[in-house]
Amino acid sequence: MTHIEKNSLPLVENVSRRGLLKGVVASGSLIVATTYLPKRAMAAWATGAGLMPHGTVSDPHVFVAIAKDGTVTIVAHRSEMGTGSKTSLPMVVADEMGADWSRCRVVQAPGDEVKYGNQDTDGSRSLRHFVQPMRQCGAAARLMLEMAAAERWGVDVSSVEAVDHAVVHRDSGRRLGFGDLAEAAAALPTPAPDKIRLKDTNSFRYIGTGSVPIVDLFGITTGTATYGADIRLPGMKYAVIARPPVLGAKVKSFDGSAALKVPGVEKVVEVQGWDWPAKFQPVGGVAVIARNTGVAIKGRDALKITWTDSPHAVYNSDSYREMLLENARKPGKTVRNDGDIDGAMKAAAKTITAEYYIPQSAHAPMEPPAATAWVHDGMCEVWAPVQSPGGTHDDLMKTLGLPYDKVKVNVTLLGGAFGRKSKCDFVLEAALLSKTLNAPVRVQWTREDDIQHDFYHAVAVERIEAALDANNKVIGWRHRNAAPSLFSTFMPDPKMQQPLEYSMGQVDLPFAIENIRCEVCEAPAHSRIGWFRSVRNVPNTFATQSFVAELAHATGRDPKDMLLELIGAPRIVDPRKTTVDLWNYGDPFETYPIDTGRLRGVVELVAEKAGWGRDLPAGHGMGIAVQRSFLSYIATVVEVAVDGKGNISVPRVDTAVDCGFHVNPERITSQIEGAAIMGLGIAKHCEITYKNGVVQQSNFNDYQVVRIDEAPRVTNVYIVPAGWDTPSSGVGEPGTPPFAPALCNAIFAATGKRIRNLPIGDQLAI
Repeated sequence: MTHIEKNSLPLVENVSRRGLLKGVVASGSLIVATTYLPKRAMAAWATGAGLMPHGTVSDPHVFVAIAKDGTVTIVAHRSEMGTGSKTSLPMVVADEMGADWSRCRVVQAPGDEVKYGNQDTDGSRSLRHFVQPMRQCGAAARLMLEMAAAERWGVDVSSVEAVDHAVVHRDSGRRLGFGDLAEAAAALPTPAPDKIRLKDTNSFRYIGTGSVPIVDLFGITTGTATYGADIRLPGMKYAVIARPPVLGAKVKSFDGSAALKVPGVEKVVEVQGWDWPAKFQPVGGVAVIARNTGVAIKGRDALKITWTDSPHAVYNSDSYREMLLENARKPGKTVRNDGDIDGAMKAAAKTITAEYYIPQSAHAPMEPPAATAWVHDGMCEVWAPVQSPGGTHDDLMKTLGLPYDKVKVNVTLLGGAFGRKSKCDFVLEAALLSKTLNAPVRVQWTREDDIQHDFYHAVAVERIEAALDANNKVIGWRHRNAAPSLFSTFMPDPKMQQPLEYSMGQVDLPFAIENIRCEVCEAPAHSRIGWFRSVRNVPNTFATQSFVAELAHATGRDPKDMLLELIGAPRIVDPRKTTVDLWNYGDPFETYPIDTGRLRGVVELVAEKAGWGRDLPAGHGMGIAVQRSFLSYIATVVEVAVDGKGNISVPRVDTAVDCGFHVNPERITSQIEGAAIMGLGIAKHCEITYKNGVVQQSNFNDYQVVRIDEAPRVTNVYIVPAGWDTPSSGVGEPGTPPFAPALCNAIFAATGKRIRNLPIGDQLAI
């Protein structure tokens, strides 16, 4: 039994659409539908096709229900992993409805993109693509309630207003609660889009205030929230899987006899694997089924497996790095070409060249993947922490050969994700095992499994050359990158970056330089590659923003002034005419252009707030970096302290973010603070290396994340105010890319040592 105290957080639970409808019909409550948004497809994300129109209200997606007691139920169709979308989007609906948030409850939608539209909680798209539809959803609900009240009172609908969970007649003061009107409102047709009026932004009660805590906060902080590993079903089996150590290898033979002697181990079975590239299908292996996960792990340790050979066994990080460097020093495929870079180089009074290296990284969320599946009677139901519930649903349907309505994906909370849990291989493993065993099965990944079998952030070499004239003005810029493509996960390896990738911080360079050439060089893939928080913005921003500081030093200028000089005057930069297939994060360039005025704005704001140029103690330095990523503008200043032994600490970080119209400033601040910690980890520690095709790291002892005592002491976040006329843009990812270059620029300011290769590790050790 759940007891809800007055003023407590709204009750949160998972609910199916069918279950919600049954409750609605029984109680005579109101259902309001909103935008039909097209079905998510990997092809759209991969090719840069438009993912989401900013549509109008229409059936059949059910997002709101009102019970007779006035309780408003709002469906959250995006996954919750700390970004707050499960709170922020329903909060928008409630605000536009005129609902009292303390009388609202939020339910998690299952994976069903036919009903709920795109459910991929990645690409920093939740608020960007759904603020307007959710506002329309709430406004439609408000109008239906007002129409029901006006009809009951026999007055014109313009004389009534929904406010504070009731509809009020202005002239008489009469008042009807939402519950009183639910049945009558439910009988009304959904209003046409042109009849719906959105609130004036000055009338918002919750939007933009940061006053609403995340709906799962109580459960998260008390340990009662439900994550993937918390699911228990009657008769459930527990499984762990031994996966091939080298990508592309398969089980040649195995001996499970010793595993079966471990008390509690029930069965050893082979798991199907797919030939590479296989999208998110399992790599295969041998599963140990047991009465609990601990026993299953002991059984797995006792397995004897012989694996087939793999062509990826040649993969060694050191030699691969040298190959990338060699390829980046030669001309590659030109993907942007402004002016005459060769002529600029020949005419230059001086040229400056630098090469930067960023290793592979693992996502390493605090919660390793886990999924429970129950395949029986021609249907499949799963419970899992997935970023893409709809995509998971579709992959399960295809893998198991089941009809659309015979698959159900229940979404738990995600204990971190960063892009890893948009890949549903761990869910497919559980479903395949459940089908084989005819029982519910939970597959649990260990930390070692997660680090050694991830969809990694790609390794990269970035080489930048600049031509300067006699006055030290930059007249030419050539940027080559050599990095394997994440598209090798979905198709035959293209062996070089594709438009989606090189459009994140390379060809979209917003600098006022007449001659620019961007090239991509060959880099075959030897590991599973996927998107990682901010994707290609991480290596591209590290290179470009480090190089700006190097240019400043070479020409005797302040790094901030050099950066602003290169950005140039406020204007719209449009590289589409000189770029091969510019990708604009899946949104129209006309809506989200490259605006150097906004870019300059965050640089100037963060420099002012950080006290750029202030006196610092000995061994301290400040660095600055900026990036437009996921359509937002983010600038960061890092203050670093380097002691006599070369140890670094970060006393302070300042970040300015211009993300357009925003809903929940508390969550924006939280995400930027988290990005600073993750950015510090990327810069200081994180590195996945290979030897003979095998990942050499296994746990946090050798793949270190930032510890509490290393975290920035102070992180300040400044959100640029914006009205509704400035479209919302991404927040979850853009805070990460500027951190590493700002940190390394600060280290140079403090020590005179330039870091071009990540992670920093012991490069400063004395």
